[in-house]
Amino acid sequence: MEKDNREVLLDVKRLEVTFNNSRKNKGFRAVKNANFQIYKGETFGLVGESGSGKTTIGRSIMRLNPISDGEIWFEGKRIDGKISKEEKKNVVRNIQMIFQDPAASLNERATIDYCVSEGLYNFHLYENEEDRERKVDEALESVGLLPEHKSRYPHEFSGGQRQRVGIARAMIMEPKFIIADEPISALDVSIRAQVLNLMNKFKEERGLTYMFIAHDLSVVRYFADRIAVIHNGRIVEVAPTEVLFKYPLHPYTLSLLQAVPMPDPQIEKAKELVVYDESKRDLSGEKPILQEIRPGHQVFANDREMKEYEEKLSQMEKEAEKE
Repeated sequence: MEKDNREVLLDVKRLEVTFNNSRKNKGFRAVKNANFQIYKGETFGLVGESGSGKTTIGRSIMRLNPISDGEIWFEGKRIDGKISKEEKKNVVRNIQMIFQDPAASLNERATIDYCVSEGLYNFHLYENEEDRERKVDEALESVGLLPEHKSRYPHEFSGGQRQRVGIARAMIMEPKFIIADEPISALDVSIRAQVLNLMNKFKEERGLTYMFIAHDLSVVRYFADRIAVIHNGRIVEVAPTEVLFKYPLHPYTLSLLQAVPMPDPQIEKAKELVVYDESKRDLSGEKPILQEIRPGHQVFANDREMKEYEEKLSQMEKEAEKE
């Protein structure tokens, strides 16, 4: 599948994920009608507050969460629901996940050698024991760890080192697409840039595609090519990174941007607090949908709101020209 001469690697259509409560016989919709595409070779940021459905979408793509409606397409093939054993193998091999908590995602009873080798064992991606050891050594060295670390256990490492092991475990599979679920939120500030730079290095060297899940817009600005903003399981705005920061339209996007702390105490003090309250929106008339306001820039709105956003965008562009 191609769009704008770019190859679409992942296509999510009308995705809904519902968690059922068997006791109350009620379902909770964690993701509502999510639509987005991720192009080959790009980093796509998915941003929202805790509980907004970011991780649920990532886990659904990985087939860890069953979906209640919609479709997920990878390399032109549908990968949700019932698929053949061979296709399932292809999904696991080519889509890898870097988890948020590096301590919880590694088996504490297994050596680093086994943790990194697990995918190699499962798919038998090595010729002999010597080849497997060479691949593990190269994977560890590529993330800044030493081959002699193989015999150690996860608890012997710092949080940053454990996350590097998690990255090595994903990279050794030579995947095409990586879902990074808040990979730096559990790390010290001093280590965060190192991990992001490491991920960027792999993207350039191997032509990787990332879906980068985060709640911190300042981090995503550094790392992502395009950003989708999600609120209460619904995607409310999608735009190229610099466009989103220059021309934010949806009130929830504005509230997220306003929450980014400023280094200047005077500017931070003078900042106007923007709190998004969905219940105060006038949604009478047509139901809002995610629609394009400019090429590549989509916003969740009905026709009346769309006119307001168009006027607002036009005003912002005029002000930008004066500067």
